[in-house]
Amino acid sequence: MLALHLFSLLLAASLVNGLTSLTASNTSEPSIVDLGYAKYRGVRLAAGVDQYLGMRYAAPPLGDLRFRGPKDPLKEEGIQNATQFRPICMGSAQSPSASIGEDCLFVNVFTPSGATPTSKLPVWLYFQGGGYRANANNNYNGTKVVEESGKKIVYVNFNYRVGPLGFLASEEVRRNGDLNAGLLDQRRVLHWVKKNISKFGGNPKYVVIHGASAGASSVVHHLTAYGGRNDALFVGAAIQSLFCSPLRTVAEVKFQFDRFVKDIGCSGAKDKLACLRSAKLKSFLAASKVYPLPGSASNLPLPNWYWLPVIDGNMIRQSLYGQFQQGKFIKVPMLIGSANDEGTMYAPNASNTTDITLFFKNNFPGLDQKGLQDILTAYPLLPALRRHAKWFPSAAAAYGDVTFTCPGNQLAIYQAFNFSSSKVWNYRFNVLDPDNEAAGLGVVHTQDASAILGVGHARSYPRSYTTTNAAIVPITMHYYISFIRSLNPNKYRLAGAPLWEPWGSGSGVRLRIQTNDTGMESIPTQQTQQCNLWKRLSGQMRI
Repeated sequence: MLALHLFSLLLAASLVNGLTSLTASNTSEPSIVDLGYAKYRGVRLAAGVDQYLGMRYAAPPLGDLRFRGPKDPLKEEGIQNATQFRPICMGSAQSPSASIGEDCLFVNVFTPSGATPTSKLPVWLYFQGGGYRANANNNYNGTKVVEESGKKIVYVNFNYRVGPLGFLASEEVRRNGDLNAGLLDQRRVLHWVKKNISKFGGNPKYVVIHGASAGASSVVHHLTAYGGRNDALFVGAAIQSLFCSPLRTVAEVKFQFDRFVKDIGCSGAKDKLACLRSAKLKSFLAASKVYPLPGSASNLPLPNWYWLPVIDGNMIRQSLYGQFQQGKFIKVPMLIGSANDEGTMYAPNASNTTDITLFFKNNFPGLDQKGLQDILTAYPLLPALRRHAKWFPSAAAAYGDVTFTCPGNQLAIYQAFNFSSSKVWNYRFNVLDPDNEAAGLGVVHTQDASAILGVGHARSYPRSYTTTNAAIVPITMHYYISFIRSLNPNKYRLAGAPLWEPWGSGSGVRLRIQTNDTGMESIPTQQTQQCNLWKRLSGQMRI
């Protein structure tokens, strides 16, 4: 009756797969970069871009380092080849393989050929998403944006731990490990960039962080980290489809730790954490399964998101809504956006209102009966979408708003109020893809990824990006490039592209990115009212 819309549905319906394979130039080689602990040789591409792939930014988090924050990388002798992507971090519901594993803390750099430490180019640091359960946007290729910028930027991306390896939480982990290890991996990369990026031609004092989905959530966690303490690690933030997940305390997720310990077979161990550290990685597949949350209305449906960051009292001190409302965040220019139909890939295929309330109660057990009724009132029956049940459009609209769209809008409001109404830009991505429309999915979550990084450079992409929607790709890309280069999406935008006005005051304005119809629009009154509902319910929902 209820069905979570997985990526496979979208991929089967509308996407062309595979990262662009780029040809190396045989005419010259890039410089060997000495990072102190290792020397790396990259690849020089015919496009005039050097890529350094699979460089270590931390020691392998194996054995006793499992469930601990990242440690300094080990010293390596000789010259290391940084010529191919290395394994990504294993998440929940994944098995170790040649491309997925626990030894996964690698960083990739794409830089203009010939860039030197005196180039001081703006740095685009990308945080991938995946709901904190997988490295879902791994190994994106930054060659196109470096090329399209006029060789004026350096692009960086990386892996971080996810699932139980990144977010197992308990008092045992607090005492003899580190909570939120996945976020600490990200923090390590920020410091790595500050220390090393000049060797690739980047400016360590000019880093713009950009994330998609859980990567956007991660960016926001670094904006609010340690109560909003500014360690001068970045100067701007691009927040693409902000994933606002529940933030629970360590005590509230004790059930997760206990179930995980039991499923691994460590319940009888005197030192449960030592037992977990000695467990074979392959045993994590079955043990990382999802269980109902305490307070759920029933065993099914299971919650969409299970392994998540927790309030640790240090890096994360309270809800994101709370920190931004109190102004406890780093004040830098922000670019914030979402797709038109954020919820269609994750909402239940609801046949009736009971399906909707059951889904929300099981994902957010703190919701009371009045809150559930208020959701139904705010999202009445909507026009049908093909290939879906009667109440699916309402469920998708509600879930997309609470999880992605409204947190972004609310962040823009707090940024305008606490910092500057002229230093935040918002957009709605509404590029209609025929295949996604035929599947009844609309403009889906992170559909803008290939428009930002270029077709073939962000893994899968809608086929229409090479035909009817081809013109929107450079428009979208150059707004982002402009923001990275100047902290303003307008200065280097594509010639002829509309001026992007900042959010302003009150409910704000945003840019509608749409093929042949890109332009400014106000936030609809109905959406403002719906977002106000989610803000009011945020305490119950722990977001």
